[in-house]
Amino acid sequence: MKEQLLATVENSKNYTLQVANAMPDKGYQYKPAGAGWNFGELLHHIGYGIQWWQDNYITGKKTSWDPPPATVNKKEIITYLTNAYNTLQKTIKQQSLTEEARKGVHATIDHITHHRGQAVLYLRTNGIEPPEYVY
Repeated sequence: MKEQLLATVENSKNYTLQVANAMPDKGYQYKPAGAGWNFGELLHHIGYGIQWWQDNYITGKKTSWDPPPATVNKKEIITYLTNAYNTLQKTIKQQSLTEEARKGVHATIDHITHHRGQAVLYLRTNGIEPPEYVY
């Protein structure tokens, strides 16, 4: 079970980073009409969400929702996302996965998928063909 979860997280990481890399630097400021976040803020939210969901639903360490200010610098966002995913993978490898922790991993992936879908739409509205999804 742990290997399957790690493979799913690795796939998510790879695709999320491909989406992040597909947007040019200047596009990190882009926000479609009616959107709450620009592209960089949206990806920052994904990274923070990985950490928050991990704390609250995988390790059981209850933390309040208190994201740091979002950076919208492409390089910094990609580093932030990479670190968040790496920490999640390390936690999954090291922790005994209870039923609650497994549900937490799935909830984390669901949250990522939801917002990554929005990021794909941001790419499309900029005329950028998103990377092909591979599961």
